[in-house]
Amino acid sequence: MPTRFTILGSGSSLGIPRIDGYFGKCNPKIKENYRSRCSALISKDKFNILIDSSPDLKSQLLNNKISNIDKVFYTHLHGDQTHGINELRVFFLKNKKKLDVFADKKTSDYLLKSFEYCFKNNHGYPAIFKLNRLKKKHVFKLKKNNITIESIPVKHGKINSILYKIDKSCAYVSDVSKIYEKDYKKLKNLKYFIVDCLRYDPHPSHFNLDDVIKLVEIIKPKKTILTNMNNEIDYKKIQKFLPKNIVPGYDGMSLLI
Repeated sequence: MPTRFTILGSGSSLGIPRIDGYFGKCNPKIKENYRSRCSALISKDKFNILIDSSPDLKSQLLNNKISNIDKVFYTHLHGDQTHGINELRVFFLKNKKKLDVFADKKTSDYLLKSFEYCFKNNHGYPAIFKLNRLKKKHVFKLKKNNITIESIPVKHGKINSILYKIDKSCAYVSDVSKIYEKDYKKLKNLKYFIVDCLRYDPHPSHFNLDDVIKLVEIIKPKKTILTNMNNEIDYKKIQKFLPKNIVPGYDGMSLLI
């Protein structure tokens, strides 16, 4: 059985529309322009691994009919990736065991400080998560096949973020301003490259479209999918001038990797 990768949210930190209803340059008549904050799902044999708990996580799981989460991986500590963490409480109540969470040192410190009640017993409320050290490679053994997740540190402005490579065929990096050249070789021969493309103009903490195109020319994935897009990028308009091997992502986009 192949691994499935689902983009749960493809929007930048404010989402589209913003909370005040503003769509920017995105046509509200195009359903793909409705973008929630970035989260993603890796699934195989009813085993579900969540990447980031966006503030829109509840609606994302409901919209995609996802009724269970087995593991959670975090890319970095920013609010648009972490602040939906409390929505995961139901899976502790449902499965009667702590949910495994994987994060780097800075993200772990942030989670423990900001959401202490999730990780430590508190006034009759039991801890719902077990915090695990993020390793370079994690292998989850399933009945028929395994899922392999490699973590590759990248720059996201002044902080680090994590690029996740799944089953050697798919890479996901929702927030990135620089991928180190030494890691380019790890990104060769990908079937799918799902990558941050915040806007058209340069940004100090994110790739813009030119950054993505330059990197794609180097690592040459079969298909590149844009995510973390802000309200300057209209789904239909950007399709008109993208190379054939690059497409905009959208909430609910599902890939067999």
